[in-house]
Amino acid sequence: MKNILLLTLISSSLFAYSQGINAKVSGNIFNTTADSVFVAQYNGSSFINLAGSKIDAKGNFEIKVKANYPDFYVFRMGEARINLIIRNEDDIKIYADGKNINAFCNIVNSDESANMKEFIIMMEYYNQKRSEAIQQIQSFPGQEAEIKASLDREYSVFVSNRQSFIAQNPNSPILLPALTTIDADQDWATYDMVAKQLQFALPGSPTIENAYKTYLQMKAQKEEMDFLSAGKIAPDFQETKIDGSTMKLSDLKGKIVLLDFWASWCGPCRQENPNVVRLYEKYKSKGFTVMSVSLDQDRGKWLAAIEKDKLAWPNHVSDLKGWSSAAGKQYAVRGIPFTVLIDKEGKIIDTKLRGEQLEQELARIFGE
Repeated sequence: MKNILLLTLISSSLFAYSQGINAKVSGNIFNTTADSVFVAQYNGSSFINLAGSKIDAKGNFEIKVKANYPDFYVFRMGEARINLIIRNEDDIKIYADGKNINAFCNIVNSDESANMKEFIIMMEYYNQKRSEAIQQIQSFPGQEAEIKASLDREYSVFVSNRQSFIAQNPNSPILLPALTTIDADQDWATYDMVAKQLQFALPGSPTIENAYKTYLQMKAQKEEMDFLSAGKIAPDFQETKIDGSTMKLSDLKGKIVLLDFWASWCGPCRQENPNVVRLYEKYKSKGFTVMSVSLDQDRGKWLAAIEKDKLAWPNHVSDLKGWSSAAGKQYAVRGIPFTVLIDKEGKIIDTKLRGEQLEQELARIFGE
C-alpha cells in the first residue's frame, strides 16, 4: 500500500463544504478477477468509499462521484490504489492492467493526476532503495560506508528529479506529495516555496488547507527559533551538574560544543547516544565536547541512563524539571533529541544535527 503514502502523510478531514462536486471516473480494467471498483477518501486510518461500480465482463466500469469538495481521492480495486485529484465536472478515464495496476495504468482527462502518479512512482522507488539500504547495513555492517554512498547517489538523483517536477508543475496541487518529501529543517527555502504555491492550488480542498496550516505552524516555529540561526551567539545559561556544582555553557568557550537536550525516557535520544559517544571519543582530543541537558525529573533514572549509555563527557546538567527545564525553555525546546552545535567563539554552527549529518559536519570542522 505504498502508493497511498501521500494520503497517509497528509490525510484530509472529512469536513462538509458548501460547494459540492459531481464527476465521473470510468474506463477499462483488463486481466482482473475483481468485480468492483470504488472512489474513496482516506480519513487518516481507513478508506471511506464514496461511490462504486461493477466491472462488466469486458472490464468496463463507470463511477459517478458526488462529494463535498474538490480534493485528493483514491481509486480502489482490491488492494490496488491510484491517487486522483477530482474536481467538479471531471470526466476521468482509467485504463489499466488489473494484474499490475500501479505499473500499467493510463489516466486520461486529468493531467495533474497522471503527473502525480509518475512522481509517486519515483518517490516509492527511492523509498524502496532506502529500505533496502537499511536492511543491507544491518546484514553487512562492514559495508556501511559503501552502502550509504550508493544511497546518497540515489538520493541525489531523486532530489534532481523532484526539483524538475516542482519546476514543471508550478502552483499545482500535485506539488503536495513533493512537499511531504522535503526536509524542512535542511531545506527550508524549497519547503517554503512549494508550500506557498499550494495555498491557492485547489480551492476548497481540506487536504491542501490542512497542509498549508501545518506550513504556517512550522513557519511560526522557525521564526520563533531565529535566535538560534547560524552565526548567532548561543544563549548562555547556568545549570546544575551531577555533583551539585553549577556550570555555564560559556565555561566551554574555546571548544566545539554539541549542546544536547535529551532524557532517559526518550527512545530516539538513547538510540542516538552511541553515535554521540563515538564522535566524542574521535574528536575530544581536537577540542570537541558535549554538554548534555537532561529533561528528566527522576535523578536516579537520569544517572542510570548516563552510566548505561557510557556518556563519558563530564558536562551533564539538569534542574530535573522535565519540560519545565529553564534551559529547555530558553532554547524553545519542544521535542528531543534537540541539538545545537556551537563553535569555539560561542556562535551557533547549526541545530538539530544527528547521525550522519552530525558526523559529516564534525568531519568538515576537524578536516577529516
